[in-house]
Amino acid sequence: MPQLLLELFSEEIPARMQARAEADLLKALTGKLSDAGLSVGEAKAWSGPRRLGVCIEDVAAHSGDVREERKGPKVGAPEKAVEGFMRGAGLASIDEAEVRSDPKKGDFYVAVIETPGRSAKDIIAEAVPDIIRSFHWPKSMRTGPNAKSHGDMRWVRPLQRILCVLGGKTVAFDVDGLKSSNQTEGHRVHGRGPHKVADFADYSAQLEGEGHVFLTRAARRALIEAQAEKLCEDNCLKLRADPGLLEEVVGLAEYPVTLLGDMDPAFLELPPEVIQLSMRTHQKYFAVEDAKTGALAPHFIVVANLDPADGGAAIKAGNARVLSARLDDARFFWDNDQKVGLEAMAPKLDKIAFKEELGSIGDKVERVAALARELAPKVGADADLAETAARLAKADLVSEMVYEFPELQGVMGRYYALEAGEDAAVANAISDHYKPQGPSDAVPTAPVSIAVALA
Repeated sequence: MPQLLLELFSEEIPARMQARAEADLLKALTGKLSDAGLSVGEAKAWSGPRRLGVCIEDVAAHSGDVREERKGPKVGAPEKAVEGFMRGAGLASIDEAEVRSDPKKGDFYVAVIETPGRSAKDIIAEAVPDIIRSFHWPKSMRTGPNAKSHGDMRWVRPLQRILCVLGGKTVAFDVDGLKSSNQTEGHRVHGRGPHKVADFADYSAQLEGEGHVFLTRAARRALIEAQAEKLCEDNCLKLRADPGLLEEVVGLAEYPVTLLGDMDPAFLELPPEVIQLSMRTHQKYFAVEDAKTGALAPHFIVVANLDPADGGAAIKAGNARVLSARLDDARFFWDNDQKVGLEAMAPKLDKIAFKEELGSIGDKVERVAALARELAPKVGADADLAETAARLAKADLVSEMVYEFPELQGVMGRYYALEAGEDAAVANAISDHYKPQGPSDAVPTAPVSIAVALA
């Protein structure tokens, strides 16, 4: 039985949407074919920055004939009941129905509806446009009639090609003016094409060869990890694990090439969390550390989407400049926040609403501080330290650094407390009082931290 190959090729799909869309497309297509009565074999899907694809093996050539018997009203029933039965069963005359007898209920009408099977090609040509038009994206774009993809279509980004091949032949249809074909495109720089394909084996061979595209997320992930580890090994470094960033980068590059860039060592004076978050959030860089000491190193790993002719010198230099600008901003925030200090920040919490019925965050801090003092003896904590920590725990919310990087709440408060000479137990409680953040997170263990976290 023939193989079905479908690829929806568009402009860049946001990385966070790709894995879900891959699963949704596979479910939608196999579901449509099954609902239409087509038997199918093994199915697989893939996704990347510019494409979603599905391959289904052993698609039946035709759906089976369907014979349905629909029971109707009794013979002699009111005319309106008979007309309604005929309308629902698609009968032109009641003479087209069979009359059957029931020993208890008497004679009644039965409509025998026979629906002949349809060719797989017709079913697919109907199913795919319907899937495209009804596909759910968290956010999508409406493509007007003057755009490249024609018609009046809604897709995550403008749809440019639809490849649909069944048994080596194109399944012909169009979606708002965009016609299906047996062609796809490869990498924008290294192997654009177009590439004409006959089946999945041909498709994957061409794209992964001259097209310079790694089709699956697993293949791109494995390549990035292997290249990054090799770069680190060659330079006495160690990659700082960041599974979330890795998943995102997997969706940004069709032909990933990892490069080791350098940053100004002077930036290492900043807290390592600030450097790593700045790399991650703004630039999608991986942080690296010294393999011997474990300290953050003045380097980063960036994943390019092409194989640069100069070995990556221009890319690394450009990325280093951008990172320097980001870290200069971070250093400015760091310096300013230290000049102000946590104690001076805390009163500003009075101007931030917590909840209408409960006042400001400043009001909440007062309640937490009183409760922390009361709880402290019960958990073996110093009451004065617990109250101090509670009064400072939320202060970094108004700092410039946390305004820029909300993920660093508590973390920056700890640093600012230590810089101001606060007791280490107070500083640690500021960082730990947010814990646990979810079932997999650790709970505070130090007495002062426990008192503030409970409060």
